[in-house]
Amino acid sequence: MKSKTTLNLDDIFVLAKTIFPLNRSLTGNGVRETLRIIKEIIPELKISEVKSGTKAFDWIIPDEWNIESAYIIGPDGKKICDYSENNLHLVGYSEPVSKKIKLQELQLHLYSLPEQPDAIPYVTSYYEDKWGFCLSQNDRNNLVDGDYDVLIKGSKSRGSLTYGDLVLKGRSKKEILFSTYICHPSMANNEISGICVSAFLAKWISEKPDRYYTYRFIFIPETIGSIYYLSKHKKHLQKRVVAGFNVTCIGDDRNYSFLPSRNGKTISDRIAKHVLGKIDPSFKIYSWKDRGSDERQYSAPKIDLPIATIMRTKYGEYPEYHTSLDALGTVVTKEGLEGGLAALKNTILCIEANYYPVVSTFGEPQLSKRDLYPKTSIKSAQEEARLFLDLLTWADGTKSLLDIAEIMGAYMLDILPYFTILASKNLITLDRKPRVKFFGYFK
Repeated sequence: MKSKTTLNLDDIFVLAKTIFPLNRSLTGNGVRETLRIIKEIIPELKISEVKSGTKAFDWIIPDEWNIESAYIIGPDGKKICDYSENNLHLVGYSEPVSKKIKLQELQLHLYSLPEQPDAIPYVTSYYEDKWGFCLSQNDRNNLVDGDYDVLIKGSKSRGSLTYGDLVLKGRSKKEILFSTYICHPSMANNEISGICVSAFLAKWISEKPDRYYTYRFIFIPETIGSIYYLSKHKKHLQKRVVAGFNVTCIGDDRNYSFLPSRNGKTISDRIAKHVLGKIDPSFKIYSWKDRGSDERQYSAPKIDLPIATIMRTKYGEYPEYHTSLDALGTVVTKEGLEGGLAALKNTILCIEANYYPVVSTFGEPQLSKRDLYPKTSIKSAQEEARLFLDLLTWADGTKSLLDIAEIMGAYMLDILPYFTILASKNLITLDRKPRVKFFGYFK
C-alpha cells in the first residue's frame, strides 16, 4: 500500500487483507514485512532492531525465529498441517525438525480444541525448546496409525527483535501514547485490527498540523516488546506521557469494551468511559483484574503510565479468540474497524479539547447584546441561551471541559462548539488557545 492524502474505510480493510497472511511472531521477517507495509502509510515510522540477548529489565530478547516451510506427510503420502496453507498450523517458535515418527509419538506434538472441532488453535512456545503442530479436532480424529514424516525447515538463532515507533510532535511536549502489538499471525481481531486502526489513527493525526499534544505510536511484539521499550524510554515516558491507550481487539462489530489502567482514575480512564458512554451506553466495563495485554506493562508498579484500553469485544471474551476462526469478513468487518477507529478519534478530540475555561465578566454576562439570547420568546433559542449560562456558571478555572460535561450530564463534543462561541465573544478565556481547525468534527 502507498501513502495517500486521504484514506477511507476501504483502504483500512485492504491493509488488513494485505498483512493478514504474514507469519508474525516475537521476531522474524514477517514482523519486518508488516512494519514495512505500515511505513508506506505512515512514512514517519522508524523501524528499529534489538539484538538477541539484550537485557530488558527482568527479561532477555530471544533468538530470532524464521520458517521456510513446515508440514507433516501421512502414511497415505498426503500433506497435513501445511504451514503454507495456514501459519497457525505450526506452534510458534518451533525448532527445526526432520524425522519419521509413529502416530503415537506424533500425538504428543499435536494441539487441537475438542470443544471447537473446526478450529485450528493458536499455540506458542517462545521460551522453551520444542516443536509442534496445530490442527482441527475433526482432522485429528481422522489420523490413522502408521509412519508420519515431520518437516520444519527454518531457523531459531541469534538475530534481532524488530519494532516500529513514531513521534508526531505537537505544540506541547506532553505526550499521548498509543501502543499495539505485531507478534501474532493470522488472527483478525486479536492482532490485525489493532495494527490497522493504529496505523490509520496515526495517519489521521499526522494530517492535523495544529495539534496541541505530541503523539507517540508504538508497534511492538506483545510483552517483550513493551518491556524492552519501557527499559529504554521509561524516564522520558514517565515525564511526558499524560494519557494513552493500548490498542487491541478493536475490529469486530459486536460491542465496545473498556479496561482501565491500574490506577483507574487517570484522564485516559475518564475520557475513555465518557466517549464510550456516548457511542454505546451499554459498553462493557472490565476491572484491572481482567488485564491480559500490554496494559500490564505500562501500568505495572514502578512504571505507572496512564494507559487504558478501548476495545470492541475484549480478548478472551469471544469464541473465535486465538483460533483460525478469528477471520476477516466474519469476526472483523469494515464496520467494526470503522467503529473502533471512530472511538479512538473521538477520544483524541476530547483530550485535545479538555480546556480549563474561565469566565471573563463579573456576574452574569448580558447575552442579548452579543446575540446569544433571543429577543423573542422561542423555546429552542431560550434553551440554547440556558446552555450558554450553564456553561458559564461552571467556568471558574478549576474545572476542565470534561468536568463540566460530567456535571451537566452532557457529551464533551456536543458542548464544545458552544464553548468556542463563548470564547469568540470574549466571554471566557482558556488555559490554551482553541484549535478549531484540528476538529474536523465541526464540519
